[in-house]
Amino acid sequence: MEIGTVHQVDIDRQMRSAYLDYAMSVIVSRALPDARDGLKPVHRRILYSMYDMSLRSSSAFKKSARIVGDVLGKYHPHGDTAVYEAMARMVQNFSMRYPLINGQGNFGSIDGDAPAAMRYTEARLGAMAEEMLSDIEKETVSFIDNFDGSLQEPSVLPSRLPNLLLNGASGIAVGMATNIPPHNLRELTAALLHLIDNYDTLDDVPLEDLLQFIPGPDFPTGGMIIGAEGIRQAYSSGRGHIVLRGTVEILEADQRIVITEIPFQVNKSSLIERIAELVRAERISGISDLRDESDQNGMSIVIELKRGANASNVRNQLYKHTPLQSTVGVHMLALVNGEPRVLPLKIALEVFIEHRVQVTTRRSEFDLRKARARRHILDGLLIALGHLDEVIQTIRQSPDAETAKQRLITRFRLSEVQAQAILDMQLRRLATLERQKIEDEHRQVSEQIGYLEALLADPHKTLDVIRGELVEMADKYGDERRTRIAAEARQDFSEEDLIENVPVLVSITQRGYIKRVASQAFRTQTPGGRGVQGQATREEDEVVYLFPACTLDTILFFSNKGKVYSTKAYQIPDANRTGRGVSVRSVLNFNDEETVTAAVAVPDFKAANYCTMVTRNGRSKRVVLSEFESIRQSGVIAITLDKDDELHWVRLTKGDDDVILVSEQGQAVRFNEQEVRAMGRVAAGVSAIKLHKGDHLASMEVVEPGGDLLIVTARGYGKRTPLSEYPAKSRATGGVATINREAISKIGKITAARVVQEADDLTIISTNGIVLRTNVADISRQGRSTRGVVLMHLQEGDSIASLARIAKADLEETGLSNGGSLV
Repeated sequence: MEIGTVHQVDIDRQMRSAYLDYAMSVIVSRALPDARDGLKPVHRRILYSMYDMSLRSSSAFKKSARIVGDVLGKYHPHGDTAVYEAMARMVQNFSMRYPLINGQGNFGSIDGDAPAAMRYTEARLGAMAEEMLSDIEKETVSFIDNFDGSLQEPSVLPSRLPNLLLNGASGIAVGMATNIPPHNLRELTAALLHLIDNYDTLDDVPLEDLLQFIPGPDFPTGGMIIGAEGIRQAYSSGRGHIVLRGTVEILEADQRIVITEIPFQVNKSSLIERIAELVRAERISGISDLRDESDQNGMSIVIELKRGANASNVRNQLYKHTPLQSTVGVHMLALVNGEPRVLPLKIALEVFIEHRVQVTTRRSEFDLRKARARRHILDGLLIALGHLDEVIQTIRQSPDAETAKQRLITRFRLSEVQAQAILDMQLRRLATLERQKIEDEHRQVSEQIGYLEALLADPHKTLDVIRGELVEMADKYGDERRTRIAAEARQDFSEEDLIENVPVLVSITQRGYIKRVASQAFRTQTPGGRGVQGQATREEDEVVYLFPACTLDTILFFSNKGKVYSTKAYQIPDANRTGRGVSVRSVLNFNDEETVTAAVAVPDFKAANYCTMVTRNGRSKRVVLSEFESIRQSGVIAITLDKDDELHWVRLTKGDDDVILVSEQGQAVRFNEQEVRAMGRVAAGVSAIKLHKGDHLASMEVVEPGGDLLIVTARGYGKRTPLSEYPAKSRATGGVATINREAISKIGKITAARVVQEADDLTIISTNGIVLRTNVADISRQGRSTRGVVLMHLQEGDSIASLARIAKADLEETGLSNGGSLV
């Protein structure tokens, strides 16, 4: 362009051209990583500069300022702050899944602290960075001019590691951005090996095959990925969203919550500040104290809870209102052949394999050229050794070295390189041993040439080499996955998703107070003990109902009016052992005249087939359990009752169980449940036992093989009798005697009966709220007609109100086969 000449241009076209040039410069030269080595130009230049400075993983550390200065002066003429920040990030183990640089000094923290000034810190290449630079001197990658054309720098690194997916990348360009999450090396290697094994049919490899090896990203800070749909979407299209939660431990005994892992790229200090703000604003309740106890052994954010606070609810609030649950956007955008491209998982892996094929091929070609050149020289040396006297005579008779070289070339038909090698050969090489070394080297080089020629001629052998290198990398640097994946969990979690399934005891008083208590709250004692204080009750408010469950069980509550209501066990308010609880009407939508008379804990509606019900007057009915899986808030009819009758007992049965009914006056009848046909919800049922006048049922149980029938009377007497002593009869009969009826005036009527196993525990509760926990094995086994022994010493005016069987299997497996019933 001539100076002073004015040219008219289209401003619109000029702006478009200038903007596109700027945009492409930012995209290619700054913001986006190359799909082959997963590095942006600044990271690549830092690693290559350190390699050029011989800062290997085994060498001494060098000042970061020296490294940054070398990078700026040779390859990256930008701000030193940007270069140092990029370098510091490659040191941070909370930013990089596999750090590429070893640092010494303060390189920042997960709290958001900035690295110390570059004059204070030191660094050197990490072992994995050396693997990315391996073979770079063998012309495996192309070199380009640096910014001023004075030096050459690599356009990409050879990279034995799939760094794009291994460490991920993030960056904002002009009009586009990338955010690639990190992954686990062993999982990536397994997927790459699968693709190599099926290299000839890559197009036929489905995403599902790769998901078997790579279930999802693996973040350096651990945490838990919620749901698998976001992962599948990101891997199939290159775009998606992943919900990531921190790891929270609930310590019930200490009334505290401990956060041990936080989501990737979440600032720990900011998270703590956010929690404190929400507590002050009363948006999160139940927290009394908050402190950071993190140290070199790991993260530990301790949250102290107020007395009586529901730890699960507090945890849910933390997930909902703080970055403890975060959404990670996935946009797998990288440069392929210098152009930005969104890469699904399979394509990203294929690009790396193609890169390694090219690197391996170029390395083999380089090694082959070197080997051929060496063999050519060795051929000349062997010719010289074979005609040693003539060679020496030719050299001695030559007036100068140049003439000697030309005579050797002419006489022995050598190349110029061979002739020069002969002239340069030292006299010691003429020794017999040295001659043997030349022959051995010639043979080895010839074998190497044969191997390299075969390798270059067969693509499958090249793939075998890549396979071996990948296996070596996985064995050398692989580690276990840190991020867990809850594939079935929902992203928009409900409270139930975060509740721990633990055994509890649910109790209800005569005045209608309900609560749940951890089953460990009551210590085991021997029969005849005084027990411990259970539920705090008002005067004349008897604890009449106690049964075991697990927090995630569905509890079916049956009322005296024959209706059934449903709630989850964890939705019942938690209380300590001596707490009163809350009104049952705040949990269930009961009518004024209704009271709870039976309940069953259902871990799974497919675990049992039927719900068998018995009324106080001895009528029985069976209903298919699935009829109660979905119950509206106002409840549904479970059985139609006579005016003077009430529903009192419900058990889960499998379809072929025997049931046994016990009356207050000591009658017991055993029959198979199939004698009561399955009916609809509104049916009234059939007669189950023939009762004497004035007698009523005290209990209904399901017979278990090898079990005993445990009888407890109102005045604290009890015994257990083998079930084999109760013969099976038809329903609607009087049955057999199960207690010494003449002693009823002394020991009291039968309050409850339970089918128990010797390994079980038993919890007995009195009308005054005294609770006794004992082992069934410690209770005397007696015949049907005996009166039993004292199980619990009662104060005057007190009597047995209820008992609950705590099966050993229930506590060990946190699952219950039967529910509880009113005594």
